[in-house]
This record gives sequence, structure tokens and C-alpha cells, in this order.
Amino acid sequence: MANVGEMSGDRSFSRRSILLGGSAVAAAAVGVAERTHRAQAQQPARQRPPNILFMLVDNLGYGELGVYGGGATRGAPTPRIDRLASEGLRLTNMNMEAQCTPSRSAILTGRYAIRSGTHSVPFGGVADGLTQWEVTLAESLSAAGYATALNGKWHLGSHNGRLPNDQGFDEWYGIPRITDEAMWPGSPGYSPNIMPPEQIMEGRKGEPSRDVKIYDLEQRRLIDAEITRRSIAFMERQARTKKPFFAYATLTQPHLPTLPNPAFVGKTGNGDWADMLAEMDHNVGEMLDAVDRLGIRDETIVIFASDNGPEFLRDWEGWAGPWKGQYFTAWEGGIRVPFLIRWPGKVPAGRVSDEIVHAVDLFPTLAKFAGAEVPKDRPIDGVDQSDFFTGKTEKSARDGILIWCADRLQAVKWKNFKVHFYQQETMVSPPVKLAIPLLFNLYTNPREDQDKQITDSWIFGPVLKMVGEFEASTKKYPLIAMGTPDPYVPPGARP
Repeated sequence: MANVGEMSGDRSFSRRSILLGGSAVAAAAVGVAERTHRAQAQQPARQRPPNILFMLVDNLGYGELGVYGGGATRGAPTPRIDRLASEGLRLTNMNMEAQCTPSRSAILTGRYAIRSGTHSVPFGGVADGLTQWEVTLAESLSAAGYATALNGKWHLGSHNGRLPNDQGFDEWYGIPRITDEAMWPGSPGYSPNIMPPEQIMEGRKGEPSRDVKIYDLEQRRLIDAEITRRSIAFMERQARTKKPFFAYATLTQPHLPTLPNPAFVGKTGNGDWADMLAEMDHNVGEMLDAVDRLGIRDETIVIFASDNGPEFLRDWEGWAGPWKGQYFTAWEGGIRVPFLIRWPGKVPAGRVSDEIVHAVDLFPTLAKFAGAEVPKDRPIDGVDQSDFFTGKTEKSARDGILIWCADRLQAVKWKNFKVHFYQQETMVSPPVKLAIPLLFNLYTNPREDQDKQITDSWIFGPVLKMVGEFEASTKKYPLIAMGTPDPYVPPGARP
């Protein structure tokens, strides 16, 4: 048996090893779309599915926004985002995966990224992206009659066949990979003959995507304003057609290099980072204003979230507020993020909850709201949180999560307790397997200090039950290895 750290080779593993070592789909989609369109045509407009505006920012720490203890204390108030928080539900225990690629995969598939071959940020031009076998939230919503668009960062595939317009989005504009590649063109010794620069791209469903321009430092400063502009234009077009829409605005700030738009340079007097925060708040406000101007506020679900914890590298270091750590680690600061959701008349305003929610829950929850389908032919780790979000219950539909760092099951959270099987201080620190796992009570030890460990070993019972259930699912549905090419067919399935 292989341990968790060896999962990219032998995909079988056990609970004991964790402690001790650490085109049928397309046809179905068409059928769903036809049935949904017929049903929607018979519904009065007020009963049609809600629009969805999902604003996902990149590497924003838990403590950066005013409503989470930041804002002015970080050099720039965030009044528009703070107001959004007061108009719906604010979560204080929203968990993402620890890196950009896996968190975006989890949001769109409802599955832990370890299942999908997307457990790590791909570096150095290696094979990357979701296989076409995966069904995304955009594909499900599209089959349910939604217009879909992604404007911003993708990070789930770099080439035609694995870009947003290949995974359910009618249109897209943005960058396929990571923002720090904008630094390449101006770097000493860089040559595009050795490593081609990242391109800003755009594409439409059914057509190859095309390169628009090189993503350099000038474009890095300009791109979020363009993402905002295009997201608003998409919502305007759909509002005229009365068709429900999914506008996925994946802003690139504050990912390094954290450089504000020229219109915001010097605006706060507190440096680039604060100017960027002011720009982010402005862009969010522009999209919220568009929803109001179009008269669709009451029929639009608005979500604001970060994809993982804050930046680690200086001079762009972020802040996780009361939590320890940054992204690429299993500390609370690496996974616990801001999350706001507004849906007037459905999601009670002014509500704050510390109940556990995970990125994988967003697919089944939004699908429920939209009347869309969730795949039934594969493990879905997400749970439907619609009753919790709408206030029908005060309790989350889950009480724990698995925390993956790359292909390692690094920790598990259950209620207010947390078990670490590996110790890794920062993103550049080597992960060390622990002979005896670390055990914390996050209520009494939110910083996860080792000298405040608890000895309540009974907690391993529910924790290992969660691990065991995941293990059992991998025997029937093996994990997809990173870099798996298309076409992918699960073992035992008909090609």
C-alpha cells in the first residue's frame, strides 16, 4: 500500500498509511437542455431560475476586507464589498483548497481536486487541466438553459480542448494560467523562444480560442478593469434577452505582482497594495451597480469569494487575519477565506455564520437554486447547502472537510477540531510526515500553536470515518492522475 504522499503513482491508500506515513455526457446534456427549455417556456418570468454573478478574487486573505477586520487597517476601506456583506450571508468558516488550480477545480466540479488530476498548480509547461470527462458547473447550467461566460483567470488548462469554452462556457476572455507570468517579458535573460509568454485569450463555445495580446506588466495593471467591463457587458446582453445567466468574473487581484490599475496608482497614499484593494472594491461595486441598473437585483444571486489564502512572497504578502499561514499550506490561513452571498428575499440579510462550508459545495448548491443537474455517475464531494444559505436551517449540511496540499491529505477538520498528518510551515517548507498527528481545538487555539495541542484522541474516530469514506470511493472511482490526456474514460466504463 502506498501512503498519501505517493498517491500520484499508486492510487490506492489506507487510513493506516495516512497516520503512519503519511460522448454519452454530451448527449445527456442535450436532452437535459431540451427538457429544461420546454419547462422554462411554460413558466412565468418571476419563476424562472436566478441569474448568478460569481466574483472570485485571487489570493485574497481572510483579514483583508473591512468586514473581516481589514479594509482601513490595510490602507484602503472596502465600502462596496462591506455593504454586500450586510445584504446577505457572510461566512467565517468558508474553506477552499490550498492552491489556485485545485480550488477552481473544486468550485466547478463539486469534487476534491485530487480526484480530477488538478491537485497542484502546474509549473514549467507540464500537461495541465481538467479532462473532458469532468462535468463543470458551467456545463450543468448551460444544459439547464443558462448563458455562461468566464472573464478573468482560468488556470484549469492552457490549450484548446481544455479552455473555458471547452468546459461549458459560451464565451470567455482572460488568462489561461497564472498572473506572475506577466513578469516574464521584462525579466533579465528571458527569451520567448525558450518559454513563450502567457497570452490574454478569448474564445466562444464551438470555436478554438485565440490569442489577443501578450500578458505583460502593462496588461497586468489593466486586466481587472477589462474583466469588469466585459462581465457587465455580458450581463447587459443577457438581461435584454431575459435568459438566465452565469457570469463568472474571476478577477486577478491581489495575486503577485500586486500592481494597481493606473487610475488607482497613488489613490490611497498607502502604496500599491492598498491602491489595489481600493481598485478591487471599485470593480466589485461596478458589477453590483450594473445588476441594480439592469433591474435584476431580486433575481440575481451574487457571490464574492477568494480562491485560497493570502500571498506569501514579499513585497506582496497578504494577511489571513486571526489565522496562521498562507496559501499552499493546510493552516487555517491557507484555506479559510472571505465568502459573501446575496439573493434578496431568499438569503436573509445581515446573517453571519461560522458553520463549515467547502468550495465543493457550491456546484450542488447553485445547481439546486438553478434547477440544474449534478452528475450521478461519479463521486461528488460537495453537499447541497441551499437550506443553510436560505436560512431554513442554521446548520451546515456538513461537519467536516478533507484538506489536501498537492497530492497529500495533509489535515482534516471536523467541527471545531483539526488533525494535521503533516507539518508544513510555509509554501516553501518541506512537508514532514508526523509520527503522531497534531490535534487542535480551533476555538481555544485558532493560531494552531503546537504548545497548545489537545489530547482528546476520541476525535480521531469521526476524522478517520471521513477518511475511510473517501478511500472507499477511490476503489470504485480511481483518482485521475495529473496530466492525464483526453479522451479519458474511467476504468470499467464503456468507452
